[in-house]
Amino acid sequence: MPAGSRPASRRPERMRIRTLVLALALTVFAGGCSTIRGWIASDAEKARGPAELTEIQASATVEQVWSINLGDEQQRMGLRQQVAIEGDKVFVFDDEGEVMAVDANTGKPVWRTLAAERRSDGSAWKFWRKRIADGGITGGPGVGGGLVVVGGRNGEVVALDAGTGAERWRAKVTSEVISAPLVAGDRVVVRSNDGRTFGLDSADGARRWVYDRGIPALSTRGNAAPVSDGQRVYLGYEDGNVVALRLGDGSVAWIQRVAAPEGRSDLDRMADVDGELALGYSELYATSVGGQTMAIVMATGQPLWSRDTGTYGGLALLADRLMLADPDGTIWALDRSSGSALWRHDVLARRWLSSPAVHGDYVVFGDVEGYLHWISPEDGRVVARERLDRAPIRGTPQVSTTTGLLFAISGEGKLSAYRLR
Repeated sequence: MPAGSRPASRRPERMRIRTLVLALALTVFAGGCSTIRGWIASDAEKARGPAELTEIQASATVEQVWSINLGDEQQRMGLRQQVAIEGDKVFVFDDEGEVMAVDANTGKPVWRTLAAERRSDGSAWKFWRKRIADGGITGGPGVGGGLVVVGGRNGEVVALDAGTGAERWRAKVTSEVISAPLVAGDRVVVRSNDGRTFGLDSADGARRWVYDRGIPALSTRGNAAPVSDGQRVYLGYEDGNVVALRLGDGSVAWIQRVAAPEGRSDLDRMADVDGELALGYSELYATSVGGQTMAIVMATGQPLWSRDTGTYGGLALLADRLMLADPDGTIWALDRSSGSALWRHDVLARRWLSSPAVHGDYVVFGDVEGYLHWISPEDGRVVARERLDRAPIRGTPQVSTTTGLLFAISGEGKLSAYRLR
């Protein structure tokens, strides 16, 4: 071989490398111009991002009690998991399909059970590999009557013994389950993502009834978890309606429209009632991404009042008012009896706030940057702030009436418990 010459067999390999580098460069410059613009973002572009956090005069003291990791794929899967609480136990699931009972005071596992295993096809380039899951838990947990119930990507519904984690029964519904099943008396009520709701026997998982309601062409990824007053089960639907079903046989008690789909495009017509429904003494409160919040008489379905303020999330119910954050991040306090606005505050504008939770004398929102904000319900002041993680908090924080602790989960799977002092 002449000096200085290169093996001919290596030239195609080098050409392939050059081609790959060129393709990546073109991808960056042709498809990723927004990334470059981000380096020199204009003031107008920055103004559309989350509002910058300002210093607060903290008047409440919050401390993190414990923290555990559930796995970092929950955000990629589009989940907004929140814990279920019963007594001194917290129930949650991880990325691998395990359901766990955790001591609420310490964060130590009490038991863990593999309920719906996730599998990977293992077929991507090693350097760019992403695990593609088939199966796994996507909805829940729901707890009650000695059961912990979760739903899976493939429509599995698994009931475990709340005390030991032993499997009690396993059933199947027609589509992915992405909200927490409801355990109410002798029924387990499960929403599947194709518009159907199933009433299963809590003793053995046998199907007792099914309610089938079509879904629009376009809707948000999320279903409000069913709630019950012991006689009826209430469900928010993608078409802007709240439906009340009789718990025993699944027959329709009433249907009330909260927001009407309006506009020319499917996007404009989105009216999902996706946030948690709130039960009062004799009234139900619902809110829609279509821009309406309504108080409804639970017995009849008749509206008490309606307000032109809505949200993709849910509501926090206090003695005399309810609180929510609209899609712009403005926090509203509405009079519980009339729906009139008591105040509104945009201190957390554009921060994609979670549904709120009541913690002691305050209301808590999670945000897109992983912060938890404790808000005074009297005037909207931020009285305390803690950062859970650097990933969004999508699931609603939950508060234990037994321990007084607040529990929140980030999109990267960090679960932490907080105490007010």
